[in-house]
Amino acid sequence: MSVDRALSVQQVKTMLKSGEVFAFFDVREEGEFSTRGHPLFATPLPLSRLEPRAFALLPDPATRIVLMDSGEEGDNGRAARAAAKLGQMGYGNVAVMSGGLKAWRDAGHEVFTGVNVPSKAFGEVVEHDNDTPRIDAADLQKLLDAKTDMVILDSRPMPEFNNMSIPGGVDCPGAELVYRVKDFAPNPNTLVVVNCAGRTRSIIGAQSLINAGLPNKVMALKNGTMGWHLAGLKVARGETRSFGPQGPDAAKFAQGAAAAIAQRMGIRKIDMAGLKALEAKGGPLYRLDVRDPSEYAQGHLRGFRHAAGGQLVQATDQYIGARNATIVLHDNDGVRATMTAHWLLQMGWKNTYVLDHKPAASELTTEAEPRFPKGFAMPKPATVSAAELNASLEATLVIDLDTSLRYRDGHVPGAWFAVRAGLAKSIPGMVKQQAGARRIVLVSPDGEIAALAAQEAAGHLPVAVLAGGMKAWRDAKLPVETGHTRMADPPTDVWYRPYDFKEDVEAAMRQYLDWEVDLVPQVKRDGDATFTVFKR
Repeated sequence: MSVDRALSVQQVKTMLKSGEVFAFFDVREEGEFSTRGHPLFATPLPLSRLEPRAFALLPDPATRIVLMDSGEEGDNGRAARAAAKLGQMGYGNVAVMSGGLKAWRDAGHEVFTGVNVPSKAFGEVVEHDNDTPRIDAADLQKLLDAKTDMVILDSRPMPEFNNMSIPGGVDCPGAELVYRVKDFAPNPNTLVVVNCAGRTRSIIGAQSLINAGLPNKVMALKNGTMGWHLAGLKVARGETRSFGPQGPDAAKFAQGAAAAIAQRMGIRKIDMAGLKALEAKGGPLYRLDVRDPSEYAQGHLRGFRHAAGGQLVQATDQYIGARNATIVLHDNDGVRATMTAHWLLQMGWKNTYVLDHKPAASELTTEAEPRFPKGFAMPKPATVSAAELNASLEATLVIDLDTSLRYRDGHVPGAWFAVRAGLAKSIPGMVKQQAGARRIVLVSPDGEIAALAAQEAAGHLPVAVLAGGMKAWRDAKLPVETGHTRMADPPTDVWYRPYDFKEDVEAAMRQYLDWEVDLVPQVKRDGDATFTVFKR
């Protein structure tokens, strides 16, 4: 296998327009990716989290990969280091985009801030082209006060719904909407309002029901729970109301709707023989089960990763790392796979298929899909237990490699926050400031990232890893410190959602909502997107 040394920005831009199958990974931290900007179709694969994420994002090690970083890091920058790590994992066709983001910007190409930008931009294009009906928070509150016959369906996963929701709402994530709507609104006169945190899943959810031919009036809640909060209305917290088993009327509607959409859009269905034929062709093939997480956990076809349909559309770059790859979707009866496929096709994923196969019990597994390529072995550094670490904190330099957000919300007392990819630069400063330390102990949520980073932290003091990570520390009921108390690196490692901030939350919400709306003209200027919006 070949290893290309470098590609120019223009070569990469040409590849993006050509339809070539390749992965374009930005290996900076997610916060840098978000705030400092990136090309529209660059997929985030932070060097600090590379090994656990790479295989799911790119299951075929022969696929061509292009890596980028800030462009200001020299020959041993993060892109070059990521190329070496990928090579160790068996990825042999790796190139680095010369000059990184700086060269991309200097060439006059569009730079996008934010995360999941292709999906969010697509949502805005869908609303623009379909004029998706919407209702603002104040008008929805008036309808609630008037006891209007209506149902509010929250299209986010349960953890998000549980954190913050519209009072009276019901959790029904994106791909479940068409599948279950008749269970919530059997009367065609019932108003159906779809919401999310901001805009995308509200728009896509509402338009899914409209595309499916639901006879009810359907509206998206403009700006979702953020818009509700900004209108001065009280959000609900801790709610758990969700769906139950699908009823017969819901099943009948959903199957008919999916069949009509499949026919109109020419969605390609394949059987197991067709799947084997795609596998034989080679190249990156994404087998994704789009059902609810609990259904997937009860049994799924081996080789299929979980990607709840609504989240797959909302954050495609978290699941599919190769441009123009082949995607095969599966569920129990084809409805959720078809509805998800109809969105992916509109987003430009032309090689999307629905697997039409009802598995026998013997074909199902409850085992998790492999997280690493064959032959990859996790390092096994020295470990210390939570109790041992607690007893020796004064003589230990504790480095927390979790996100700055989770570090803020709870870490081992006295621990420093540091970004894994920057340990070579940050450790000397931490050692100097904690002169009494006789060893370094690395901490991560479950110990995995810490184990991967142990070799990178060597050369200063003996290094060990907290066995079981921060989870083990909490399970032992040991003290936890909060706040950004000792920061070896700035908190630019992850994207902070508007409601993650402790101050100026409303300003962050307004900025975020304005950013989403402004994506439409920027995508047009960029010219690389191939969105084709379905018109009912």
